[in-house]
Amino acid sequence: MYKGVNLPYLTYHQVKLKLCLLSQKAHPRLFMCTNFTPTQNRHWVKQHFGIDLPSTQFPLETYPGYAAPIVVQSQQTGRKACGLARFGLIPGWAKDDKISRHTYNARAETVSEKPSYRTAWRQRRFGIAVLDNFFEPNYATGKAVRWKIELSANEPMGIASLWDTWIDPSTGEVVTSFTMLTVNADDHPVMRQFHKAVDEKRTPVVLATHQFDAWLSADTTQALDMMNTSQLPALQSVNSPRP
Repeated sequence: MYKGVNLPYLTYHQVKLKLCLLSQKAHPRLFMCTNFTPTQNRHWVKQHFGIDLPSTQFPLETYPGYAAPIVVQSQQTGRKACGLARFGLIPGWAKDDKISRHTYNARAETVSEKPSYRTAWRQRRFGIAVLDNFFEPNYATGKAVRWKIELSANEPMGIASLWDTWIDPSTGEVVTSFTMLTVNADDHPVMRQFHKAVDEKRTPVVLATHQFDAWLSADTTQALDMMNTSQLPALQSVNSPRP
């Protein structure tokens, strides 16, 4: 563990929420960036961050409550670390972890104001979730069909995230968790095709590789400036039904 970076390795958690997410009758908001494939590409992580993926096993696909690798950086030393954190941010003041069922995505427009995120935001706990792709529902057929979104370059991607730590009062375990930051995508050529017609279109903030260091060391003003669709790297999507 690096000085100033409290990122313990966690065992992953199976959660009942997945049953709801797998149902096509689930509330459409639940489908916003709830499912992704964390990268196993150790070479890519080493190339872009100079560190290794954690050796601890993690699920091949991630849902809220599961652990996935994220990269963080110490504000004191500038050194980076990569470890497993639970998907769905649990603020330090939470009485239990149930809040994480609703905190896997944070809107860039309100992240500085929402009680669940504002402390981590003010403390600049910026992280990068490293993944191969993420999934969104396409309703072109009238039903939710899972589509996969990935970089056009066919490489892993880094998504702007916010992390925090929480102490489980029942066990004393220090739990690191994170949320993905999202922005409006009504005009994005790829991301506007997902979710129901009446729903706002949104996308996680996919960072270009040259933005990685800037995001991890950003102040809040700089971070806000980086969260818009005009800076997203080229994306592509493909029909990807569940097996």
